[in-house]
Amino acid sequence: MTNTATGSNLGFLSVTQEPGGFVGGYLVTNAWGRPLEFRISNAVQPTKVQQILYGTTLARYLCGELIGKTLIDKATTPIAAIVVNNPQSLDVRNLFNMPVGLWHPLSIAEEPMPGLLVQSRLYCHASYPEDIAALRGQLEAFGALDLGEPFARIREALSEARKMGVALRTAA
Repeated sequence: MTNTATGSNLGFLSVTQEPGGFVGGYLVTNAWGRPLEFRISNAVQPTKVQQILYGTTLARYLCGELIGKTLIDKATTPIAAIVVNNPQSLDVRNLFNMPVGLWHPLSIAEEPMPGLLVQSRLYCHASYPEDIAALRGQLEAFGALDLGEPFARIREALSEARKMGVALRTAA
């Protein structure tokens, strides 16, 4: 498990599946939501052989281990916690010795909870119940931070980078 230096900043990891493959963006902000560092990945398109061999674990592997871990490892700004917006990325918690929360914008009663409830729309990995108190403490220190807003910035930045045809600080 990688131990990333702690700080008073939050890391926001977004990995999505697009027609060209899985792509990730990682934004580190301070307590005021100001960007300190931003990284994006190249699109990762799994082969048919990988799809067969990884089976149902492929998305978790791509979102957490391959794209997520790479983006976080390449970052240089210390963080206190990571927030992800894709349930497949929550397993990044197995790779880092710090709390990881899943910002889950929609709550559908029929769907199983994606982890342990930290607060409304925020969950942590079921294997790390200690993250509940750690994330609550971090969020209290950050005040009225809208956890969904940084993900909107990541989406827009990824879109702009595609238009420009560049990979800003490509990591994966």
